Amino acid sequence: MKKVCVVVPCYNEAGNIEDILRADFELNPDIHILVVDDNSPDGTGDIVDGLISQRVFGEKLHIIHRSGKLGLGTAYIDGFKWAMQNGFDVFISQDADFSHNPIYIKEMLRLVDVGYDLVIGSRYVDGGGVINWGIIRKIISFGGSLYARILLLTKIHDLTGGYNCYTRKSLEIINLDTIISNGYCFQIEMKFRNVLGNLKIYEMPIIFEDRRVGKSKMSKKIFVEAMLNVLKMAFRRRSIKSLLNI
Repeated sequence: MKKVCVVVPCYNEAGNIEDILRADFELNPDIHILVVDDNSPDGTGDIVDGLISQRVFGEKLHIIHRSGKLGLGTAYIDGFKWAMQNGFDVFISQDADFSHNPIYIKEMLRLVDVGYDLVIGSRYVDGGGVINWGIIRKIISFGGSLYARILLLTKIHDLTGGYNCYTRKSLEIINLDTIISNGYCFQIEMKFRNVLGNLKIYEMPIIFEDRRVGKSKMSKKIFVEAMLNVLKMAFRRRSIKSLLNI
């Protein structure tokens, strides 16, 4: 049986973290969850520490405490590396705010079992979609994925989405030590490297619902930075491919 680790980066998610953990474990009792907390001022890390010390979820909840807000990309990389070092086989990236519904984990794992190296929780394939977004945000999100899809010459529809399931083979081939993106472009680069590595990819439709508690961390600065990084990746296609373990 494959060992599965869900990696959940957190910054100021005290209003969500316990609820998402309980929902994940209720629907998927065999998984492990690793929270990567960037020293949240609201006490997110303390809440997780309490759940661990009380053994609420047995030995299946873990945490990495980082010194500060160091970026989404490095949070995932630190989490994936920890999970690989601790013998896990499958790695799921998930937001803490319920925009990534735990009901989809079982289907992601089924698709991995039939041979896919990367399963993308996709908002932009038939059956996928978003809830509680305004028209401007929908245009920005869809436009960002379309822009990246065209520049990077890939058929993937949802390049910017963060709900993804990777196998150990995928993470070993894409070479986490050489990832150059740290913000929201991190999700694009991870998928792009899977494409360059000729890995088997499946886009699974999901419904993305806007966060229940707290504010989105997306900003104009983050969006512009991501678009510029996509342009850099397009021009560096060959050099990025040379960094892969293939």
